Amino acid sequence: MFFGLDGVEVGLIIVAICLFGGILSGFPVAFAIAGAGVISFGIIAALDSAGLLIHQAIDTGSAVYRDLVNSGVKADSISIFRYPDLPRIEEPVFPKGWEVALDRNVSFVVNRMNERVLAGQSIETLLAVLMFVLMGITLERSKIANDLLTTMARVFGPLPGGLAVSIVVVGAFLAASTGIVGATVVTMGLLALPTMLRNGYSPELSTGVIAASGTLGQIIPPSIVIVLLGTLAGDLYSAAQEKRAVAEGCTDALTYLGEPAVLSVGTLFQAALLPGILLALLYALYAFGYALLNPDKAPAVPMGSTNAEPVTRGEAFTWFLGAPVLLVVGTILLGNLGVIGSQSTDVSRYSDIGEGASLRTNVSPECQASMIELHGQEAWDAAVSQQTAINEAGGVQASERLTEDELATAQADKIANAAPIGTGIAVLLVLTSLFLTTARGVSPSGNPQPLIIGAVGTVLVVLVDILLVSANTSPGTMVVLMALPFAAVMYGVVHATKICATNELIRVVFPPLVLIVAVLGSILGGITNPTPAAALGAGGAIMLAAYRKLRDQDRTPKVIIWSTLAIIVCILVGINFDLRINTDDVGFESWAAFFVAYAAYLYALFGLLFSCWILFTSGVLSPVVRETAKVTSMVFTILIGSQLLNLVVISFGGEHYIQQFLKSFDNEFTVFLIVMLVLFVLGFVLDFLEIIYIVIPIVGPVIYGGTFDPKWVTIMIAVNLQTSFLTPPFGFALFYLRGVAPKEVTTGHIYRGIIPFVLIQVAGLAILWTFPGIVTIVPDLIPN
Repeated sequence: MFFGLDGVEVGLIIVAICLFGGILSGFPVAFAIAGAGVISFGIIAALDSAGLLIHQAIDTGSAVYRDLVNSGVKADSISIFRYPDLPRIEEPVFPKGWEVALDRNVSFVVNRMNERVLAGQSIETLLAVLMFVLMGITLERSKIANDLLTTMARVFGPLPGGLAVSIVVVGAFLAASTGIVGATVVTMGLLALPTMLRNGYSPELSTGVIAASGTLGQIIPPSIVIVLLGTLAGDLYSAAQEKRAVAEGCTDALTYLGEPAVLSVGTLFQAALLPGILLALLYALYAFGYALLNPDKAPAVPMGSTNAEPVTRGEAFTWFLGAPVLLVVGTILLGNLGVIGSQSTDVSRYSDIGEGASLRTNVSPECQASMIELHGQEAWDAAVSQQTAINEAGGVQASERLTEDELATAQADKIANAAPIGTGIAVLLVLTSLFLTTARGVSPSGNPQPLIIGAVGTVLVVLVDILLVSANTSPGTMVVLMALPFAAVMYGVVHATKICATNELIRVVFPPLVLIVAVLGSILGGITNPTPAAALGAGGAIMLAAYRKLRDQDRTPKVIIWSTLAIIVCILVGINFDLRINTDDVGFESWAAFFVAYAAYLYALFGLLFSCWILFTSGVLSPVVRETAKVTSMVFTILIGSQLLNLVVISFGGEHYIQQFLKSFDNEFTVFLIVMLVLFVLGFVLDFLEIIYIVIPIVGPVIYGGTFDPKWVTIMIAVNLQTSFLTPPFGFALFYLRGVAPKEVTTGHIYRGIIPFVLIQVAGLAILWTFPGIVTIVPDLIPN
C-alpha cells in the first residue's frame, strides 16, 4: 500500500495530476492530453516496478468467493465495494508487467485511431463536425450577428429588459445557424455590451446574459457537442446493452430489449430541440423578471421600428396571425379528412413480409425470466400468443412476387384511394400563401392587385389539382396544366418579395432562417443524416455570405439568387419525375426532366463556385478555411490524445475500478446523479472535449448499460457540459467576454453576472430530470 491507498487509486491520482498539470502548463491541450498519458504511464510503471503500487484484489480462489458465486450472485457484480469483507490478495497493478501493458497500449491506440478517427463506422458522422464548423465560421464572418442584434433590439427594446431578451433571441438564432460559442460571445460582447451599458443596464446582467446566450450553441442543434457525444454514446450504448443482454442470459440485445440498441446523432438532434428552447426561454424569463424587479438596472429602450410603414394592431393581427393560423389549421384539418394526402401510385412488385411477434419467445428459461422482468408478464403473454398464431398459420408470411393481375389490382386500389389534393402541392401553396399574407401585413396600404393575382393563382392551382389532375396523371401533363395558375402564383410571390424586403426584420431573419430550416428540417424529418445536411448548410452559408458581400459592394447578386432557384428546381423535378435513365424503358418526359434537373444542378454548382470566388477575392474564404482547419484539427487531435490517456487508465485497472464503484450502488438514479455531479465539478477545470473523450468512455458502460432512455442520458450530459463554458475559473465563455469587454467591466462583474445563469442551468437539468418527456417527445413523434 502506498500512503495507505490502493495501487489503482494511486494510479488514478497520478493520471489526474498529470492531466491537470499538462492543461495548466499552457501547452496546447490537444498535445497535453497525450503527454499526460505518456508521463503518467511512465510514473506508474516505475512505481510498480519498485513494488510500491499494490492492488488489493479479491481472492477468486477462496472458499468464501466460491460460496458467494454458487449462491447465485453473478461474478461481474462482485467487487470490493459491494463485498468489502471478502478475502484479498496482493498483486501489482500490472499483473503481467508494464512491458506487456505498454505493448497492448501501443497496439490498441493504433486500432482505436483506425476505428474512431480514420476508417471506422463513425468517421462519416464525424465529418459533420468539419461541415458544421465551416458553416458556423462562414456565417460569423458574413456579419449576420450584427444585423440580428440591431434588428432584435428594435423589436424587444421597448420591453422591460428588452435588450437582454434580444440577446437571448439572437444567441438562440446563432446557435441554430453557427453553433460556434467563441465567435458568438465575442461578437455579442463587441456589439451589444457597450450598447447595454450605455443605456443603463447592469454590468452583471449584461455580461451574464451574453455569456450564457452564447453557449446555447452547445445544446441547440446542429450542435458540435451532440455530434461528438452522439458518435461516442452510440457505440457505448450498443456495447453496454449487448453486455447487459448476455449477463441476463439472452443471446443479444435485440432479443432482450425487443428493439435494436441503436442511438444515432439525428435522433439526438431531435431530442435536443426542446431542451435547447427551454434553456433559452428560462434565460429570457430571468432577464424579464430581473427587469421588473430592478427597472433602473434593465430599462426599456425604444430603438425605432423595423417596418417602413406604420401598421395598426388590427392589420397586424389579421395578416400576421389570423390568416396564417387559418391557413395552417385548415390544411391540417383537410389532411385529417383525407382531402390532402399522398397521390403516389407506386406499388411494390412484391407482397409485404409478415410481421413477427413483438418479442422473441424462443429463448432460454433464464432469458425468458429476464425479459418478463423487463417487459412485464402481459407483454410476454401477448408475444407468445402472437407467435402461436404465426406458427399455426405456417410461419411468418414470406414476401412473394405479385402476378400482373395482382399488381394491376393493387395499383387500381391505390389510385382509387388517392387524395384529391397532393401533399406536395398543399405544402407549396401554404408556404406561398403565407408569403402573400405577410407581404400584405407589411404594406397594408400598398397596391393589393399583384397579391390578389397570386391568391387567385393559388385557388386555380387547387381547382386544377382537384378537377384535372388525377393520381395517374403523368408529371409532364401536370406541369402543362399547372403552368398558368402557377405563373400567377409566382407573379404575386415576386411582388411580395419586394414588399417584404422593405421590412428590416424579415430581410435580416429570413435568409439564415431558410438555411436553418433546410439543415435542421432534413435531419429532424429523417430525410437525411447529419453529414449531408451539414454539407448543405456549409454550401448555403457560403452562398449567403457571398450574397451579403455582393450587396456590400453594390454589385448584383442575381447569380446567387438564380442558383438558389436552381436548387429548388432540382428538388421539385426530383420529387415529381422519375430521373432513372439507366432502365430499359425511359420515356420522353423522363429524359426532358433529367436534362432540366441536370442543367439546374450545373447552374447551382456554378453559383456555389462563383460564391467561393467572391469570398476568395474579398479576402474572406482563406481565413474561413484556415480557421475551420484549425478547429477541426484540434478536435481530432484531442480525440487521438484522449484515446491514449484512456488506454493508460484501462491498462492498470483504473477504468474497471471506477466502474465497479459505480455498480456497487443498487439505485440507478444514484449512480447517474453521482456521474452528473462529477461532470459538473470537472466542468470547472476541463473543457467539454476533454470530458467527452476522457471521462465519458470510463463511466459510459455503466450509465448506458441500465434501463434509462439513452436519448435522455445523452442530452442530460450535453446540458451539463454546457455549464463548463460558464463556470469559473476556466469557463471559456468568460475568457472570451473578458477579452472584449470595456475597461469599466471587471472580472468580478462577469463572475457575479454568470452565477444566476449557472443556477438556471442547474434548474434546467432538474426540470429535464423530473420531466424526461421533454427530451423524448420529439423523437417519439418523428419516425426514423
